[in-house]
Amino acid sequence: MEQIEEYIWILYTIYRYMLIIYVLMSWLPTVKESFVGELLGKLVEPYLKPFRRIIPPIGGMLDISPIIAFFALGFLAQGLIAVLNIVF
Repeated sequence: MEQIEEYIWILYTIYRYMLIIYVLMSWLPTVKESFVGELLGKLVEPYLKPFRRIIPPIGGMLDISPIIAFFALGFLAQGLIAVLNIVF
C-alpha cells in the first residue's frame, strides 16, 4: 500500500513540475514553440483546458487557471490516497 502512495506522489510531483515549466515557457513564445514546449503542451493542455473554460482571464491577460489546476491536482492526489487507504 505504501508503494502505491509513493507512486501517486511521484506522479503528482512530476506532473506538477510539468505544469510549472509549461506555464513559465508560455511567457517565452519562442521557447514554447520548441519540441519540448510542444510536447509539454500535448501533455498539460488537456488538463488545463477545463479550468480555462470555467475561469476567464482576469483583465484579458492574467490567466489564473493554472493556479486552480495546481490546487485541484493536489486535492486529487490526496483524495486518491485517502480512498485507497479506506479500500485497503
